[in-house]
Amino acid sequence: MNISFRMDAKFCSYFSYSKIFTAIVIALLLSVPSFVSAQDSTATAAAPAGGGDAAKGESIFKNNCAQCHAVTDERVVGPGLKGASSRHDFGWLSKWVRNSQAVIASGDPYGVKIYNEYAKAQMTSFPNLSDDDIKSIFAYVDQAATAAPAAAAAAVGGASGGESKGEGPSDLFMIVLAALVVVMLLVLGVLVVIVSLLSKAVSGEVTDTTKPDFMTSLGNSLKRISIDPAIRSATLWIFVLLVLKATLDGAYSVGVQQGYAPKQPISFSHKLHAGEYKIDCNYCHTGVNRGKSAHIPSANICMNCHGVIKKESPEIQKIYTSIENNQPIEWVRVHNLPDLAYFNHAQHVNVGGLECQNCHGDVEKMEVIQQRSSLTMGWCIDCHRKTEVNTKDNQYYDKLVQLHASESKEALKVADIGGLECSKCHY
Repeated sequence: MNISFRMDAKFCSYFSYSKIFTAIVIALLLSVPSFVSAQDSTATAAAPAGGGDAAKGESIFKNNCAQCHAVTDERVVGPGLKGASSRHDFGWLSKWVRNSQAVIASGDPYGVKIYNEYAKAQMTSFPNLSDDDIKSIFAYVDQAATAAPAAAAAAVGGASGGESKGEGPSDLFMIVLAALVVVMLLVLGVLVVIVSLLSKAVSGEVTDTTKPDFMTSLGNSLKRISIDPAIRSATLWIFVLLVLKATLDGAYSVGVQQGYAPKQPISFSHKLHAGEYKIDCNYCHTGVNRGKSAHIPSANICMNCHGVIKKESPEIQKIYTSIENNQPIEWVRVHNLPDLAYFNHAQHVNVGGLECQNCHGDVEKMEVIQQRSSLTMGWCIDCHRKTEVNTKDNQYYDKLVQLHASESKEALKVADIGGLECSKCHY
C-alpha cells in the first residue's frame, strides 16, 4: 500500500532543524525556574496554671533556672522539678528559691538530703523574686512537664520526615537547569526523527509503510544537527550564558561566609547545652536583649555550672587554665558583619521580637556552630520587606498604622517604616 502526501514543500521547510532547536532553546531560557521559600511561623500562648501565669513563668525559668534544672525528672546540675509543687507546699518552695542555704542551715530534712545528694553544690539564691514570680515558675513547670510526653511522641512520629531549608542554593539551580537541557535534547531528537520522516514523505522518498529503524534515523538526524550552523551557534550561546551565570555567582559570593564553621579553642557543643539541656541563649549571651552585641560569654559564666560538674574534663580544664592565667578564651568569631554595616541585637530581639534562629539557624541542633544565613545586604532587605511590624498594644505605632491603612490594605512591614533607608544600616 503506497502512501501519498500532498503538502507544499515550502510549508515543510518551516520544520527545519535549526528553527525547532531555536524555539526549544528560547522556551528553555524563558522557563528557568526561580526558587522561593517561605517559612511559616507559629506562636503558642501559655495559659495561667497552678495559681500562676505559666507564660510569665516560662520566661523567668529560662533566664534563671534552666541552666541547672529540667522541667522533667532529668537530673542536670540540680534535680528535675517535675512534681515539685505537689511534693512541697508553696511556703517551703518560696523559702528554698529565695535562700536555699537558710533552709539547709535550719536543719530541714529534705533540704539537707538534696544538698548532700548533689555534692553540696550551693544553689543560687533569688531574693528578688516575688511570690507571684515563684508561683508562675512552678505553673510553667507543671504545664511543661505535662506537655513533654506528648511532644516526645510527636517528635518520634515526625522523625521520618525531612527538614525543609529556606534557601534554594545555586547548585540546585544548576542541577535543575542541566536536567531541563537533557530533557529538551531528548525531545529535540524525537522531533527531528518525526520531521525527517515527514520530509521524506513529502519528497516522495517514502513509498511504502515499511517502518524505518528508530536508532538509525536518530543517529542520522543527530549527525545532521551537529553540522547545522544555527544549532552550533545556539549551543555556543548556552555555554556562554552558563559560564556568565557561574561568574556572577562567584562575584556575588565574595566575602560571604555562609557555612563557615571554624575550629574553636574549646570544643563547646550548642547541641548539648542549648538543645539537650535547653539553656536559654540569654544566659550566656547576656547583651542580646539590651545592646548592640550579643556578647561572648566569659569564663565566669561557664564556671557557674562547671565549678561543680565535669571538672575533670580536658575541655573544662582549659577554662580553669584561662582563669588561673587571667587570660581570656580566644573564641573565633563566626558571624561577622563589615564595619560599614550597623546591626543592633536589642533592636531586633527585644523590640522586634525575633528569635535567634531567624538569623543563626537551628543553633540548638549544631554540634559545631556555623553561619547558616548569608547575612548579605540583599538578605537583610528581603527580611525587612517580608517582616510585619508588631504594633499590638504599642501606642508608638498608632499614627503610623493609621496612615499606612489609608494607603494600603496590607500589613505594616519594616520596609514601610524606613527599613529600606540607607542610613538605617550605613552611617
